[in-house]
Amino acid sequence: MSFVHSAVASPLVALLSALGVALLADAGAPALLGAQIPVAEYATRRSALAARIDSGVVLAFGRREPVNHWPPFYQNPHFRYLTGFLESNAAFVMVKRGGRVTSTLFVEKPNPRQALYLGDRKTPQQVASDLGLQARFADELQRVADSLAASGLPVYAISDAQASEFVANDSLSFGRNFVTDLQRRLPRVKVADATRLVEQLRAKKSAAELALIEKAAVISSEAHVEVMRTIRPGMQESEIQAIMEATYRKLGADGPGYTSIVGAGENSTILHWPASFREAKAGEVVLMDVAAYYDGYSADITRTLPVDGTYTPAAREVYQIVLDAQKAAERQMTPGTPRNVPTDSAYVVLKAGLTRLGLIESPTASFDPPPGLCPGTWANADGSCPQWYLYVYHGFIHGIGLDVHDPSQFSNVSPNQFQDGDAFTIEPGIYVREHVFRDLPQTPRNRALIAHARAAAEKYRNVGVRIEDDYVISGGKLRRITTAPREIDEIEALRRKAVIQ
Repeated sequence: MSFVHSAVASPLVALLSALGVALLADAGAPALLGAQIPVAEYATRRSALAARIDSGVVLAFGRREPVNHWPPFYQNPHFRYLTGFLESNAAFVMVKRGGRVTSTLFVEKPNPRQALYLGDRKTPQQVASDLGLQARFADELQRVADSLAASGLPVYAISDAQASEFVANDSLSFGRNFVTDLQRRLPRVKVADATRLVEQLRAKKSAAELALIEKAAVISSEAHVEVMRTIRPGMQESEIQAIMEATYRKLGADGPGYTSIVGAGENSTILHWPASFREAKAGEVVLMDVAAYYDGYSADITRTLPVDGTYTPAAREVYQIVLDAQKAAERQMTPGTPRNVPTDSAYVVLKAGLTRLGLIESPTASFDPPPGLCPGTWANADGSCPQWYLYVYHGFIHGIGLDVHDPSQFSNVSPNQFQDGDAFTIEPGIYVREHVFRDLPQTPRNRALIAHARAAAEKYRNVGVRIEDDYVISGGKLRRITTAPREIDEIEALRRKAVIQ
């Protein structure tokens, strides 16, 4: 069943077609992806990595085949960036010696029995033909790696953790264990972590990458619009998720870019609430952080909707503050802007808004947190924490690309400024939890805060609002590439139609 209304199908088809998105003739047809990353671009990426090291051996590992009841396989982002190879259990070895560079892909041997379940695997000859990379079977990898390491060449290992935020805790991945075993066999081998080098290369998106990110954003936006038209009081969070995912899959997306977040009522105040069976009720908001993965690249969009036709006065007030904060950050986005400037601008708006609502005493007021609530990033010298942190507790801007939290020039490349080739989100939020003061220590400072904000916390309780859009900088200009409505009047117009129908 199509979730795309006929009234908007033609404009949407025209827009997606203009961007090169292939639409499906019917829901059962295989997805026809748009423009791929050119094979020559992968070679350029590998050359750029080789230029950043002296003589040595670079090791990178693809994702292993899933072992729990056949979930979808997604390639490791670093590995995909360097090779474009999309099968499991592969590895990449680059050798630079005396200025000469050779690259080899190690691939799983075909297995007739596994082929019945997973399909045929590419042979080394097919890899060479398709990707321009010499290839060997993976059962030769250990012997080749040992031989290269024993020759005295240093080894540059690239993490096969999903993203940089998980590298510190990675002790179980295939790549980490492979390198550990290599060092155990050859204690004199020198191993360096080359992950950061790849992250710096990935930070600046090519024109082909930006095009794929934009396709993911446009498709994801239409999924959000479809929900704006169709949700009604009594619908479960999981039903909302299903509408979203069915819509963007019909429009050619590979699948979700991350676990879909759909939270109604009190669940809207939990940052990563996975869609459950709670019913969305009249008078509540539902927060939907849901986006698609298209040809390897993920969008990242959040909208917060009134479950019935209009926002309550309380939800409207909170929503407008968050929207104003997002726009304040947008206005700062030009090439050369330091990464902290847009965030600082958003904070000014959020702090002033929370003060105006009566949820905090002032933009600079503090409270005494319980252990573990306020990380060192936000804590004051005396151990107190800003009062606004009770309602605003996540970052606002991050890169997007092969991973939903992707490297970016403003985060990964000195001098940490926004530049052409950056793709990222802006996602401010305010979350008024029902028991926001429950765990606070009974100190004079906290008692004063509670006395000041108790009535406001009751008025705005269970209102969580996040607004997230995707952006690219190219040709010296910022462009918002997500198209789902974000203005209150636009959203309410679509919501009222949904309730009436």
